[in-house]
Amino acid sequence: MLVKIDLDRRLGMIDRNTHGMFIEHLGRCIYGGIYEPDSKLSDELGFRRDVLEAARRLRAPILRWPGGNFVSNYHWLDGVGPKEKRPVRPELAWDTIETNQFGTNEFIQYCRTLDTEPYICANLGSGTMDEAAAWVEYCNRDDGTSYAKLRAEHGFEAPHNVTYWGLGNEMYGNWQIGHKPAEEYAKFARECAKLMKANDRSIKLVLCGGQVLGHDTAAFLDWNVTALQKCADLVDYIAYHFYWGPVDGQDAHYSTLAKPYQSEQHLQFLWHLIEQVRRDRRVKHPIRIALDEWNVWYRVHDNQLEERYDLTDALAVAIYLNMMRRNCQAIGMANLAQMVNVIAPIFTSPEGMFLQTIYHPLRLAAEKSGSTALDVHVECDTYPADYVGLPAVRYLDALATLDESETKLYVSLVNLSKQKRAEVELLIQEAEVKSGRAHVVTGRAPDTYNDFGRERVTCRTEGIPASGSRLTYWLPPHAHAVLEFDLR
Repeated sequence: MLVKIDLDRRLGMIDRNTHGMFIEHLGRCIYGGIYEPDSKLSDELGFRRDVLEAARRLRAPILRWPGGNFVSNYHWLDGVGPKEKRPVRPELAWDTIETNQFGTNEFIQYCRTLDTEPYICANLGSGTMDEAAAWVEYCNRDDGTSYAKLRAEHGFEAPHNVTYWGLGNEMYGNWQIGHKPAEEYAKFARECAKLMKANDRSIKLVLCGGQVLGHDTAAFLDWNVTALQKCADLVDYIAYHFYWGPVDGQDAHYSTLAKPYQSEQHLQFLWHLIEQVRRDRRVKHPIRIALDEWNVWYRVHDNQLEERYDLTDALAVAIYLNMMRRNCQAIGMANLAQMVNVIAPIFTSPEGMFLQTIYHPLRLAAEKSGSTALDVHVECDTYPADYVGLPAVRYLDALATLDESETKLYVSLVNLSKQKRAEVELLIQEAEVKSGRAHVVTGRAPDTYNDFGRERVTCRTEGIPASGSRLTYWLPPHAHAVLEFDLR
């Protein structure tokens, strides 16, 4: 297998917001996950300290909340003010009860504790334009208006200065409370955007984009073009969601690893569409894709969604992270769904927690990645993947990134093969390697998973005897490695 890396062939700058996370009022993500006031493991604000420590290592620059499907029947005023006075409501998206003990101010406090930027998704399902605008006023204004005064009465004198706001969630879906056809959604979103920006001109808005359901790319594109043509002058992002698992009737391992490349096709279609609408509407500011829900998810479909991930899933996540950074011109934000317990890298019990297999590629992508994506040439064997609309998928996935000082090169590799070690010959042009380290995620078999007290898929670091511009690295089967090189 040959990987050619030319430091002069640069795809673009990777937005740090690509490493974002998402939390929703669903299952044990919030209550019993990040927030557990009665637990001995929690701090004085009720935040689980062990979860905070694990989450910090993921270095998420942005955190999306409160949904997800939950937001389309969420009224933010229920979740502010004295906790003993907050109403307990039926939660209609997931058929549970919402106590409203974790609301806007708790979310902002969590973001500040985690050192991440808040991203609030507004209710464009059962909500109103006034309600969405008032939420921005409550969070961001500091000029004595009614909702700014209310925030101060709730103990937060200074504004929260929330920059990122979503214009609803998955409004194209008939499962969504307040589902609207594209034309109706676009008209409503535009009016909401105008009012929200009237309260704070500096906010950045995320338009609700379509999702490919089955193989219906035409409906996906139709929704997006309708929404963009109506709202492009007011928004900064358009959302795209992607969940995946194995394809029925195909090898579970290889088909799960092929699906990220299918998603890459959809994203490229959407990017070209965005650029076309910008030209047609003469929109000068950039509009990028916010991949604000993505993950492997196919096993559990109850109201807990407590998926247990294996090594194949970790490799799929590693490929998806590579794919997003390769497409850095198009993707300006991404939020893994979700951070704790619900289809998540961190899994808790009342007594402790463990790290799921997918945690390790997420941490490596956040810690061991440069800011510039390089164009990489890969030569290797392939396997057929017509079941996802592609002629073939390579057995080796590769991404190269360069840090700002141009003294460190990171090469992220995934060996998709279940059986064969990959002899990877690296050819680095325009630089020479002084030394190297490999950060390797692997396990006994593709179906190996982690559990409490049994973390069998981990990340190990080892030295690489490397120098010069041509070197060979042996990557184990079903493994992900990030090679970290110091350059001359």
